[in-house]
Order: sequence, then structure tokens, then C-alpha cells
Amino acid sequence: MRLTQREKPWTVRAQHLANRGGMTEMIRTWWPVAVTVIAAIAWLIRLEARSISNGTEIKRLRSQRREDMEAAKESRDRMDRRLDEIGSDIKEILKGMAK
Repeated sequence: MRLTQREKPWTVRAQHLANRGGMTEMIRTWWPVAVTVIAAIAWLIRLEARSISNGTEIKRLRSQRREDMEAAKESRDRMDRRLDEIGSDIKEILKGMAK
């Protein structure tokens, strides 16, 4: 098989495969590459989906944390008010005992 100046190596390979058995031989030769490319594309799509779901989960956790922090602050404020009431009650009792 001689190459002319105008022929490209891949066209010669395709012609050679066509002469030897056609499409079947070409599929046998290139199927591992095709499967690898398809698997890589599927993996990238899966990776992108996981990235999107992780971003959504992070936003949800931030919102939940903010709500939890607000609830804890309200609880501490209630406890401080209650302790202030108890402290003032104790002071009144001690003033009453001192008389």
C-alpha cells in the first residue's frame, strides 16, 4: 500500500479496514476507545450532579445552622431574664430578712 501525497494516514487506515472486512473490523478495533469515552462522559455527568447536590445540601445546612443559632440565642436570653428575676427575688427576700 503506497501513500500518495494527498492521502492522509487515517484515510488510508479507513480504506484498509474497509477492504479487510469493512465496518465490523473497524468496530472491533475502536470499541475499547468508544466505551472509554462513553464511560468518561457518564462519570463527568455523575460528578456534576453530585457537585450540584452537595451545593444544595450546604445551603440547607447553613440555613439550618442559622435557625439553630437563633433558637439558642433566644433560649439564652430567656434564661438570662429568668436568672435576673430569680436574683431580684433573692434580693427582696434578703431585704425582708434584714428588717
